[in-house]
Amino acid sequence: MSSPTVQLTQELVRCESITPLDANCQTILADRLAPLGFVIESVQIEDVLNLWAFRPADVKNDKTGLLCFAGHTDVVPTGPLAQWDVPPFNAEIIDDVLHGRGTADMKGGLAAMLTAVEKYLETNKTIEHDLAFLVTSDEEGPSQFGVRAMMPWLAAREVKIDWCIIGEPSSAKHIGDVIRIGRRGSLTGYLTIKGTQGHVAYPDLADNAISKSLQVIQEIDNIAWDKGSENFPPTSLQFAEIHSGEASNIIPGELKATFNLRYNDAHSFEKIQDHIEEILYKSEVSYMLEWHLSGEPFLTDKSAELIQATVKAIKECTGLDTDCSTGGGTSDGRFIAPTGTQVVELGLLNHSIHKINEHVRTSELDELHNLYIKTIENLFSGV
Repeated sequence: MSSPTVQLTQELVRCESITPLDANCQTILADRLAPLGFVIESVQIEDVLNLWAFRPADVKNDKTGLLCFAGHTDVVPTGPLAQWDVPPFNAEIIDDVLHGRGTADMKGGLAAMLTAVEKYLETNKTIEHDLAFLVTSDEEGPSQFGVRAMMPWLAAREVKIDWCIIGEPSSAKHIGDVIRIGRRGSLTGYLTIKGTQGHVAYPDLADNAISKSLQVIQEIDNIAWDKGSENFPPTSLQFAEIHSGEASNIIPGELKATFNLRYNDAHSFEKIQDHIEEILYKSEVSYMLEWHLSGEPFLTDKSAELIQATVKAIKECTGLDTDCSTGGGTSDGRFIAPTGTQVVELGLLNHSIHKINEHVRTSELDELHNLYIKTIENLFSGV
């Protein structure tokens, strides 16, 4: 018979919670948390459902802190259903492998967190620290009305999270071999370069937006930002989309390009914006540029008690010396860390996330469950 963690993962995967839908996932979690003494609050912000579940310490003292488990119930779209070996929301187990959208990112992580807290409270009847769950259905989408909006909501209630474990799939080859202790910032530029539309046979009467754009786009693409910093990988700028033209006999009058930067702590987003806009200004092209800042870089020091508790738990449970990384994409940690919270991301293997046939081994779910329990124990005992 499958473990409670595996069973809960299956139950969550069967909810078709394509972002920003929650599809009853948070109700399932709340129904498990309420009997443990958690006070449940469901917070609807626009089209996004958020869950805040809080369990106060049984005995408070001057060292009492708040440990929050954070995650998301929304998943990315499935892609072509015909390409899946098993239907993505059936949550089938074949040869000890659980298949389905969200198994790794990150319903398996949520399930392991919850069952770990269940087990911890079963064996520790009186605890000296507060516990909480912060769950959203807006992590895979625009991330406007999930954790980003919940942090001011918590601040208005004078809630201060001391430690936060996020269940994003951080592991590379073995459970716990990589944890994230920070992330680079994410800044997106939406560039429009203007020309004059015309007939391809009369170029003297037009101004080709593509031709005007080639040199300046190449110059932006070739910027040597840095070689990385002490705690972060190098800054990277990547063009993600370029669109122009309507037909083979029309000189295009406009080109639209989207680019994204993952930048480290050597830069501010203002500095990046100024540098790119200076290149555009000097090129003398007619342009419009809009910016969207998804989040600035954040970092929890390796010496922080949450990191130490996590690293020790991984060593005790797996024998691995984990890699404390700041690589990869973004996470909701970018909204939590700026409040002074120690943040660590510890989760399942990330090799199948967002892919057709996303999957996770059932044994890995149980390994992660054990890592969370040991991390709680280490943290609450003072490492």
